[in-house]
Amino acid sequence: MIHKRSIPVIYRWSRYIIGMIAISGTILTAYLTITKLTGTTVYCGVNDAQLLGTGCKNVLNSRYATVFNLPLSLFGTLAYTSMSVASLGPLLLKSEKNKNFIKKIDEWTWQFLLIGGTAMAVFSSYLIYILSTELYSTCYYCLGSFLLSLALMIFSILGKEWEDIGQTLFVSIIVTIVTLVGILGIYTDTEKPLTHGRVAIKQVKTVPHPPNGWPITSRSEESEIKLAEHLTSIGAKMYGAFWCPHCHDQKQLFGLTAFHKINYIECDPRGKNPQPNICISSNIKSYPSWEINGEQLSGAQSLEDLAKSSNYQGLTDFKYIIPEHK
Repeated sequence: MIHKRSIPVIYRWSRYIIGMIAISGTILTAYLTITKLTGTTVYCGVNDAQLLGTGCKNVLNSRYATVFNLPLSLFGTLAYTSMSVASLGPLLLKSEKNKNFIKKIDEWTWQFLLIGGTAMAVFSSYLIYILSTELYSTCYYCLGSFLLSLALMIFSILGKEWEDIGQTLFVSIIVTIVTLVGILGIYTDTEKPLTHGRVAIKQVKTVPHPPNGWPITSRSEESEIKLAEHLTSIGAKMYGAFWCPHCHDQKQLFGLTAFHKINYIECDPRGKNPQPNICISSNIKSYPSWEINGEQLSGAQSLEDLAKSSNYQGLTDFKYIIPEHK
């Protein structure tokens, strides 16, 4: 009697597992996409957690969160949805009588799952690298997506008995290389300084240390000093945290002398002269934030925008520019 070889449990359930992981990723990224497109505030925990440095709002509002002027999470939603369809779709064809057709669909979708899972894991790994080396923040949504995409890649590789392991590894390596090249292409324009005859500030690449964070290395000119004095005279306030790289960008725009004239409120209890209660009572959602004439502005602002928002009428030949400000 010939005994039929039993199918390993992971092979029997891998498509279901991949499908559930992909659906979870779809829900997560769809939530982020909806909040971004509708302008609503993403939930990042209680304010105290935000003040202690979770920083997810700063991450989700950073230049890395937008690709081709669309939320990066939108592309994540499309990717996770495609993975869920590719994993669960063939299960609906079990009743088909054409076994050759079903076999081809099974092979094609497994190739798609392998390529998609690898690409998503590599892209998420790059974003985690950016979190730790440039944004210096913790984003639980980003970490969640990273773990989900990593799980997709693992189950896409281990969930099937591949006939040629060498070819499977080769495909994974090629996908990794192509994805990394694509990442560099996507973010090259984002990271390229656009000086237009002015000086682009150098954005920090090191780890900040409490209570002061990074030192201000730019020099203030008369225009920056006059604007800072004007902002303080009308009661404008800047809210930030010592570990926030975009707060440092804002400081660099003013320069050392001018920024010391700004009414700056440190929101992290570990920072210098912290006033977290003021940040909480002012309902500060992200860093940096400005409060000017009763209006709250989020994110690092160009000095031109600050001058316009505060009705500043003085000198405007500002020296510095943030690379992404065109």
